[in-house]
Order: sequence, then structure tokens, then C-alpha cells
Amino acid sequence: MFTGIITGVGRIDAVHDLGSSASFGKRLTVRAPAGYLQDVGLGDSIALNGACMTVTSVDPAGEAFTVDVSAESLDKTAGLAEPGPVNLEKALRAHDRLGGHLVSGHVDGIGRVSRFQPVGESHELRIVAPASLGKYLAYKGSVAVNGVSLTVNSVRDTPQGCELGINLIPHTVQNTALHALGAGSAVNLEIDLIARYVERMLGGAKVAA
Repeated sequence: MFTGIITGVGRIDAVHDLGSSASFGKRLTVRAPAGYLQDVGLGDSIALNGACMTVTSVDPAGEAFTVDVSAESLDKTAGLAEPGPVNLEKALRAHDRLGGHLVSGHVDGIGRVSRFQPVGESHELRIVAPASLGKYLAYKGSVAVNGVSLTVNSVRDTPQGCELGINLIPHTVQNTALHALGAGSAVNLEIDLIARYVERMLGGAKVAA
């Protein structure tokens, strides 16, 4: 589990194929901030841009780590197949504060940035989410964008999908990889965990014939 509070901005330095065809995944080498990996060991979970990954190695100097990403995960996420900045969050510990909201690290869909512009001291971020996720997005509800816990300020259904508006304060822009976004950028979206269970309970279980 995660909270959507980014604890470091890393960078994918290298991407290596794990096989000779598209059915194979990739191995990522991720450079972390100084001291970030001091309490990280093999098998630990770290979310990269909101996608939960397992640490497969840590370099002796403690400055970088590797993860193996399956072809399925690459197909269902954005920003993990090429070098570039990534948001990092270590898995939630039982005694940690829940500063954001409950995040599982499982990407529900890929959205597309339609607007990212300064407004006053902040930035307005608009994202067109897949229409299938629209019912889970609500005014003043929570959504994780590239692993960052954010508050939805507006929701509008369009023929292209569900457009949500988000206000980013300067601290969020400066301390996450969201500053690298622009119109057209693909982003990982995770809907509120509780919304999934509410839908299941209200819909009732369907018994197979």
C-alpha cells in the first residue's frame, strides 16, 4: 500500500530488454536521490509513477536500483519504457501517517494531459481519463496521477472521455516529476480504492449460470 505522497524524484537511467520479442518485459535501472535507498532491500516495493514494482537489485553505492517490468505492466502503464524522471514512493509502513489517500500502486488507466498551465501561483492540470473511469471520479474526490495523491477540482464528461481538473500548488510542482508534463503527455491514473468496493457492494455479486 501507498499514500500518494511522493518521497523522492528519481530517474530511469537505462532500459534493457528481458527478451527478443514484445512478449518479454524490460529491466529498468533507476537512479534515486542521495540516501534514499538506505532502508531499501531486495524484494521491497517501490512505486514508480504510481506503479508498484519490486526491487531486484541495489547497487553497492546505494545510488540506484533495478526493477523488472513485465510486458503486461508496460502495456497498462505510461512512462516506464524509456529514460526520464519518475516519482518514487516506498511502501507504506504500519506506523506511517496517511498523508494522502489509500493507494494500491495498481494503475487503472492511462490519461492524457489536455492542459498544464500556470494560474496565479499554482498550475492548472487537466487530464482526459478513459470514459470507463468517469464514474469513479468526483468533485473534491481523490485520484492518483503518476503516483501523486491529488484532489479533483472539476469533472466534465466529454465524447473523448472524462476530463478532470486539478490545481497543483508550487510545492507539488517543485517536488514531483509532474513539472515535466505538458499537453499530450500520458499519465498513470489510479482511482480511489474505496470507490471500487462501493461499486461492488451497490452492484451486488453476479452469480454465474
